[in-house]
Amino acid sequence: MSSLLDSLSGHLDDQSLRRISGSLGADQGATSKALAAAVPLLLAGLARNAAKPGGAEQLHDALARDHDGSALDSPPAGATPDGDAILGHILGDRRAAAERGIAGASGLDISKVGPLLSMLAPLVMGALGRARSQGNLGPGQLSEVLAREGATLGGSSGIMGMVAGLLDRDHDGSVADDIGGMLGNLFRRS
Repeated sequence: MSSLLDSLSGHLDDQSLRRISGSLGADQGATSKALAAAVPLLLAGLARNAAKPGGAEQLHDALARDHDGSALDSPPAGATPDGDAILGHILGDRRAAAERGIAGASGLDISKVGPLLSMLAPLVMGALGRARSQGNLGPGQLSEVLAREGATLGGSSGIMGMVAGLLDRDHDGSVADDIGGMLGNLFRRS
């Protein structure tokens, strides 16, 4: 099975980058850098949630119910309420800090980072949903896929440090205790 990053990269090609940049009214280079920072941030949040007791089951149920991968075939052209809801659950009250971090790392104007994340969140969930359905993955296997992605990202220079810094709410060096509270309701949508 290809990685989620590979799957997303296939859908975030040069044409998509031009469309997203145009939708944001932003520079393509800065948009590309922001995407490179945002995808790992969102995957790390999902991985942390899936590692919590019951988290993988909640993720599996949400993917089966709401995220079949079709978002990858027709990506949103702008910020969406669904994307904002996903981000609210993943980042909670750290969303502003995450946006500032991504803006600082990428050079993308801070006012454009929120809409970019809102467009990206359904795509990340769509990639995971497609992996679930194509691989007939159960909750434990989804958790393993996300853990593998985390291990892959751990080798990426600076990315996981940024993710940890943005999500470590109490600055104790561990995001596990912080992100669990932020993500508790991610998969309890009606």
